[in-house]
Amino acid sequence: MKAVFDDRQWAHDPKHFMANGTIQPNPEQPRRIEVLRAGAEAAGCVFQAPIDAGLGPIAALHSPQYLTFLKNIYKRWQWIDGAGDEVIPNIHPARRTDGYPKSATGQSGFHQADTACPIAKGTWEAAYWSAQSAINGADLIAGGEQGAYVLSRPPGHHAFGDLAGGFCFLNNAAIAAERLRCNGLRPAILDVDVHHGNGTQGIFYDRDDVLTVSIHADPERFYPFFWGYGQEHGEGRGLGYNLNLPLPRGTGDEAFLKALDTALAQVSNFGADVLVVALGLDASIDDPFQGFAVTQDGFAAIGAAMTGLNIPVLFVQEGGYLSDTLGINLTRVLAGYQEAL
Repeated sequence: MKAVFDDRQWAHDPKHFMANGTIQPNPEQPRRIEVLRAGAEAAGCVFQAPIDAGLGPIAALHSPQYLTFLKNIYKRWQWIDGAGDEVIPNIHPARRTDGYPKSATGQSGFHQADTACPIAKGTWEAAYWSAQSAINGADLIAGGEQGAYVLSRPPGHHAFGDLAGGFCFLNNAAIAAERLRCNGLRPAILDVDVHHGNGTQGIFYDRDDVLTVSIHADPERFYPFFWGYGQEHGEGRGLGYNLNLPLPRGTGDEAFLKALDTALAQVSNFGADVLVVALGLDASIDDPFQGFAVTQDGFAAIGAAMTGLNIPVLFVQEGGYLSDTLGINLTRVLAGYQEAL
């Protein structure tokens, strides 16, 4: 299986993370790259660097206002007397239709949903090449590959069209799906991260040309809290083109795979001819977030299940944080997929 990654994705090295009112080390560490790459290579993946497709495929889903912010905010932040090393918001608008300030502090609050997406010197470069890796992955599939893996880091599924959040800045899976659609394909996005793909849902919520499906921990007591409920089905032309399958904390293999059957049936009924898997590995029983209890065998079964649709699959990396089994779980997913073909 071909895989895509760019070394410039190492440049993002976030320090700030707040949970329950305490400052902790940020879980989205650059070392995830090392572990995930080794896991993919153990499954037989051969990596290549992406070709720069330019800003167009990214701007197809992210607003020019937001991209201007991401490209320039770190430099602007340094002009603030006494500012910290990372861009972290301390105020947010009540509605997206509220006024747009000129202040760097105000704009950070407008474009950063939470404190889990600090922006530092290398953030824009890493996020840009993470998205370019996803674009190149989509091009591999459009060019005839049956499967491909993208080591997108930083991840993307919490990023809306004009809003970062939850370690995410550019929505890699959404950008890849739109790239595939522009190549004449009919994509569905299936998110198996333990956290709901709220940014992906938001981007396509009023559209009927991309199906979005997410299996995740019930947001009533789990991030992202405000999105991911079962009654969210889309709106306007997109009504019926979004499916959320929230599951209880501690869900293991059996219940997860049952939900996966439901998700894949929806993808089939959409008539998708390509599947983008937002591949979070934080559903693992060993993951620091302790949301689900999926085992290594469960991850192998998840990978194998993706072959049942008989359509090409693009795996785009989302969450999954440092543990003894992070790389093993990726190996099991990708090997499970390839062995079942």
